[in-house]
Amino acid sequence: FISYSHEDREVARRYASALEAAGLAVWWDDHLRSGEAFDEKIEAALRAASAVVVLWSKTSVASRWVRAEATLADRNKTLVPVMIEPCERPIMFELSHTVELGHWDGATGDKAWLGFLGDVRRLAKVEPVPTPVEAAPPPPEKPGKRGERPSLALMPFANRSGLPEDEVFAIGMVEDLIDALSQGVNVRVLASSATARFRTGTIPDLVEVGRQLGVRYLLEGNLRRIAENLRVTAQLVEAASSAVLWTQKFERPLSELGSLQEDLVLEVAAHLDAQVQHLEMARALKKPADLTAWEAVTRSISTFRALGSESISQGVDEARRAVVIAPDYGLAHAMVAVQLGLQYWLFSPNDPKVEHEIRGHIDRAMALETDNAVVLGFVGQALNFIGKPLQALQRAERAIRLSPSYGYAHFVAALACGHLNRLQESLDHLDADSRTAPGSNLEYANHFFRAYAHIRASDWDAAITAFDCSLALNPDPSYGYLIKATILGRHGSTDEALELLGQARRAEPEVTLAHWGIRLGRIFENSENLEPLRESLRTLFAATEAGAAGS
Repeated sequence: FISYSHEDREVARRYASALEAAGLAVWWDDHLRSGEAFDEKIEAALRAASAVVVLWSKTSVASRWVRAEATLADRNKTLVPVMIEPCERPIMFELSHTVELGHWDGATGDKAWLGFLGDVRRLAKVEPVPTPVEAAPPPPEKPGKRGERPSLALMPFANRSGLPEDEVFAIGMVEDLIDALSQGVNVRVLASSATARFRTGTIPDLVEVGRQLGVRYLLEGNLRRIAENLRVTAQLVEAASSAVLWTQKFERPLSELGSLQEDLVLEVAAHLDAQVQHLEMARALKKPADLTAWEAVTRSISTFRALGSESISQGVDEARRAVVIAPDYGLAHAMVAVQLGLQYWLFSPNDPKVEHEIRGHIDRAMALETDNAVVLGFVGQALNFIGKPLQALQRAERAIRLSPSYGYAHFVAALACGHLNRLQESLDHLDADSRTAPGSNLEYANHFFRAYAHIRASDWDAAITAFDCSLALNPDPSYGYLIKATILGRHGSTDEALELLGQARRAEPEVTLAHWGIRLGRIFENSENLEPLRESLRTLFAATEAGAAGS
């Protein structure tokens, strides 16, 4: 039942339409609001209503009819008051929790409106009408040989505090999480309308929910107040088995309420996106056969961690497999380009034929998927590897515009800016990468390229610290040991430098001094510190050779 003043008829009409669209049966009357007798029909409807929405305004607070209806609703415990404009409510209603909706223009995604709608539904003991199974979103069509990124649905977050303002926060957080995850690249996110019908207060059958929605993953969450903090708990569930794959708590002080939701959303989304990537890599690596091109690309990405000659060759093979599976798949061509580029950057002498092949895959990828942020990111990195940092930066910046939460694009931009000696920009992009992709499989490389920027800036202590962070996260790549050794050798720490060089040479015994010189030249091209590092490297190599001969 909607109680309102005659002067607010159009506002009442807006509320009636929106409530009906939300699946509620609405009784309202726009004819008996000018002082007519309190009609028996109106009184019967008022007494029968499960929820009475009173629209408080400057005119309704002065209406004896609206006051009478509000009094009866309050007595029957069916009152849901709403402020539609600033006014002084009748004193007996001043202590009633009243939603502020003076700004509401009918937008069904408005957070305050959603909180109000939840209040009405709970009071009326009416939940959103469940969509029949037949009418649920059908499972996506099988993607065929190309494959696609996994799908995720966010379930409504539970409000464990029980406070109305936290219900608004919970609803708004899911909406904002969907928006943030939609800007990422590792998961396809369903709209909130797909799961709104599950806001029932009871725990649904997640396997059945996953089947109805046709998704691989579900995200559940809840929020509660813990002393002076607000805690959000999120868990990622495999839809087919309802197994919990990941869970984490995020907590912030309530005193920071202004930025609380935005901070929590960004943190949850960043961790979740990275976690899905880890799960998809593990899933693809376990699959024995019948791979899609997407799965082959995912397997190729998983080789980025080791960065030895064998692992990079494996990455090239997986990327080429993706192209064979789906020749017109731009992402597959971009993956071949970046893996060939990495192989060339670290292990190959200058070879125009290899560069030509990389260029061919770059051009093919861009022709097929010009506006795909992931394609642009990999293409940009391939351009970095063949010595085209300005072109790489252009691709990375475009990827960031398309998908601001794409951490790898910031990583690519950081390397490009480093090559261009735009060192503060490089560090800023690495900070953005850390924020948007915490815990990614390239976190160690983030620290390596911090060291790279610090070396170019001649900040040797910061470079050593960054190398230590990188090697602590991933002790496999030999170039980290070698470059740290050249810095220490240049600054007189010869014994430690020789020990590190020994680790690098044992990891890659086939790599010669000349080859290491090529690597340094590619990594520190256009840096005034390139020649001092090369000289330190030559001195250390000579010392190890002399030591080997003496023994």
